Amino acid sequence: MLTRGNTATAAALVATALTLALPVPAYADGHDSADTHCGLFTCQVEANDQGADGKAPSGAGHGGGGNGSGGKKSKWSCTYKRADPQPPAGSMDWEGHKPGDGAVYEQACSYRGDSSYHVIRMVWAADPPKGGVDPAVLAQQAVKKMRLRGPDIGIVPKPGGKGLVGLPVWMWTAKTAEAYGPNTATASAGAVTVTATAKVDQIVWDMGDGHSVTCTTAGTPYKSSYGKKSSPDCGYRYLRSSKDEPGAKYPVTATSTWTIDWRGAGQTGQLTQTRQSQTQVSIGQLKVLN
Repeated sequence: MLTRGNTATAAALVATALTLALPVPAYADGHDSADTHCGLFTCQVEANDQGADGKAPSGAGHGGGGNGSGGKKSKWSCTYKRADPQPPAGSMDWEGHKPGDGAVYEQACSYRGDSSYHVIRMVWAADPPKGGVDPAVLAQQAVKKMRLRGPDIGIVPKPGGKGLVGLPVWMWTAKTAEAYGPNTATASAGAVTVTATAKVDQIVWDMGDGHSVTCTTAGTPYKSSYGKKSSPDCGYRYLRSSKDEPGAKYPVTATSTWTIDWRGAGQTGQLTQTRQSQTQVSIGQLKVLN
């Protein structure tokens, strides 16, 4: 008998059971003709009328994931990701096979694209699932579409001009989608679509004299009205001239760190990438006249 104190727990278990009770398409050998069912904590699923390669498996036509007619489009959308690390020898995930005999994959399926009906389980397969799409791979494809690059450097003293030892140096980047973000792109394969959004978290400025400055903003563009004021968020002061450097200039390298969040197929993830840009500045020594 349920008491007042455990009603919420029972309701949660019932909801879980209803979700797992939905039939999920099987990929591994031996599953396409099975007529099994999901329990509360384990899931042995009956066949779908459409396999992972988009074709109806032999014996299909009764699969719970289809619409009762073999070869028709599945109501389930699944992705496959090779388990890393692979389960240890003797694990039930190997389904009687040994490590090295095929591989174990994480199968993630959603019903009609509804994340409320999302089932993740481990399956064994002799070969990589032909219809499997790893959302993380699609995320990388989305990033390539963004054409991310290093900072669009702005600096004072300007390249070609000359600054002075002890005077403020201002550094910044233009806030474009390619140089600073945010930048959003999507990539799709079959029914799976991944959306990725990238933005710069920080820029590390290597000033060329053995010192660096880390800026967590894009920096403030310099205006002549600022005079000899220091940058409020991204600045520096050289303590010696650049006369002894190659070309009598300091090489300045700006390295931006991009954080990329992606979402798709009921999964989320985060990537980190860096990009660089370079310039040079000439710093002279202030001369005092008597």
